Amino acid sequence: MLKRFLPNEHVKTVFEVTPEELKEKGINGIITDLDNTLVAWDQKDATPEIIEWFKLMKDHGIQVTVMSNNNEERVRHFSKPLDIPFIYKARKPLSRAFRKAQKAMNLPKDQIVVVGDQLLTDVLGGNSAKFYTILVVPVVKTDGVVTKFNRRIERMLLNWFRKKGLITWEE
Repeated sequence: MLKRFLPNEHVKTVFEVTPEELKEKGINGIITDLDNTLVAWDQKDATPEIIEWFKLMKDHGIQVTVMSNNNEERVRHFSKPLDIPFIYKARKPLSRAFRKAQKAMNLPKDQIVVVGDQLLTDVLGGNSAKFYTILVVPVVKTDGVVTKFNRRIERMLLNWFRKKGLITWEE
């Protein structure tokens, strides 16, 4: 049961998720979280680096969908100028939004990765929906109220995984 919280991979930033490595794995689509994965949770717009990352993915034929539990205004404001498909109020870790993103991409599950900064939403949701999951270190150390609670549980899970030898990276 706890292994559902274990990501397939861990990286420091989304910039370590490269089109070359994805293509080697047969990946053609990314479902990515927004807040604290791509930009700080309280930052409205994409940074120049994130804009370039999206362009790089597009240039390599990799589809990207932004999926967030946040409200429509927040997710639309970020995604629309970039012409990136998005899903708001996703209710992660429930699988419905993951299936919706996959259907819109028209790709099989084994060609899609889920990228996010939280075990309790992104990794659990992606694993439950049977996708390959990549956990990133949060962009900033601050969080919204609900996420602060989730982070406590995450720390306990990560400590347990370390003790069992299931993960080797440092926070």
